[in-house]
Amino acid sequence: MTEEPRLSAQDIIERLAPALSRRTRIRALAALLAGLAGAVFMVTLWWSEPGSLPDRTQLAFAVLTAFCLAWAGYGGWLLTRRVVLFATDQVVAAWIGLAASLVTTAVIAVVAVQRGAGVGVPLAAGGLFVALALGLAVRAHARQAALLRRLRELTDREER
Repeated sequence: MTEEPRLSAQDIIERLAPALSRRTRIRALAALLAGLAGAVFMVTLWWSEPGSLPDRTQLAFAVLTAFCLAWAGYGGWLLTRRVVLFATDQVVAAWIGLAASLVTTAVIAVVAVQRGAGVGVPLAAGGLFVALALGLAVRAHARQAALLRRLRELTDREER
């Protein structure tokens, strides 16, 4: 009898499914296209404004353009992956969302203070988005840790 070659845990994982599922590829393409469209829209709007804009308006356009480019970069990065990611894509997306929520909340609060408006509503709304993004980041890290722990278990079992 000939003995079947033993497959490593990594070989088994790679044979089970393609590196990116159809759903993940669609999500990545959506992030890439939405990010690019948003960046083009923001830059076009910024460029088409007549006259000189105030510094904080320039900063707002720059920050929003950067967020759009971050999502486009994320989508492009994800589409080029040919390896199993073990939820790294979810961790990256969660951190982009958390950074965007924090910066947006801070900018809106500063604008509210400068205008003499109440800061309670902007902080409450921003806090809600920050809490949601933080929850997603915690969940993504937990999922990644569980997948990596399972991979180590399979690899350890294989080595015995």
